[in-house]
Amino acid sequence: MRFISIMTHNPTNRLPTEAEMASMHKLIVEGMKAGWLLECEGVTFGTTGVRVHKAAGGEVTVTDGPFAETKEVIGGYALLNAASKEEAVEHTRRFLEHVGQGTWETYQLFEMPTGEGSGFDDLVARSWQAANTEKQ
Repeated sequence: MRFISIMTHNPTNRLPTEAEMASMHKLIVEGMKAGWLLECEGVTFGTTGVRVHKAAGGEVTVTDGPFAETKEVIGGYALLNAASKEEAVEHTRRFLEHVGQGTWETYQLFEMPTGEGSGFDDLVARSWQAANTEKQ
């Protein structure tokens, strides 16, 4: 099963220290080699964010950050490979050991059924074909 784990923290303008970056690097390499970490990225601070919202009436608004009412900002995310929610939580705990304060929210990703008869394989094949045709 795949999970997404999203880190939030209080908005600050402090970048990670060299020691924090080295510690995180070690964890990332270890997790990728072991196969439980699929992808991991940090997120830039709130001043570069954009909020895109669609109202019930269909109007779409775009608002540039920073967002004054925001009490927490996204600091990063990780895509995890785990056999259970409990295993994903254990991997998430390891991130907290390396990044200091913050909160990691972990959610199981919905995985579309694949294989003959699911309809999803055909949808993906048609989507890839259309995308590649448009590039030419």
